[in-house]
Amino acid sequence: MKYFFFFLLCAVSLPALSQAVVSVKWLQYEPASASDTVYYAPEKKITWADFKGTPEPGSDATAITSSGFGYMAGIKYKDGKVNISITVYCYFSRHGSWVIKGKETAYALNHEQHHFDVSYIVANLFVQKLKTAKFTWDNYNELLDKFYNDSRQQLKDMQNEYDGQTKNGRLPAVQEKWNAKIDQQLAQL
Repeated sequence: MKYFFFFLLCAVSLPALSQAVVSVKWLQYEPASASDTVYYAPEKKITWADFKGTPEPGSDATAITSSGFGYMAGIKYKDGKVNISITVYCYFSRHGSWVIKGKETAYALNHEQHHFDVSYIVANLFVQKLKTAKFTWDNYNELLDKFYNDSRQQLKDMQNEYDGQTKNGRLPAVQEKWNAKIDQQLAQL
């Protein structure tokens, strides 16, 4: 009888001790053109037509980009293995993004595109964290939350640094340095 309980204890705790096999992929989805969401694709740039939101009264910004990233995850225990599937996406919200009518310049659009690019860069850093993590049945929720929250803070910090240093794109020389920095980071992905 005690062997039965020992076997049962081992069988129940085995998934908790097993390191997981992790599959991380990017969402491959093209929403309808009327959708509020634009998913990041390196070959596709946002246009002023994507900015459908209403400008905030009293804002000193010419335009605002609402972008970020998220994930969907699932876990299974099958054939003695813990399998975790994680799908990551980077998005732009059309109705959360706006531009002041008459201010739709190529220069301003480039600044806003780079906000979307920064979201994609940080989403890729999040993916790298996921790929190198030591997930198990017991820790995957905690680690996913930690990596996601850390990455969201990293995104917020980088977006604030970008706008702060360029003064929302009003300093062309500094904007040019950020353009080069962001383009270089994108090229490395």
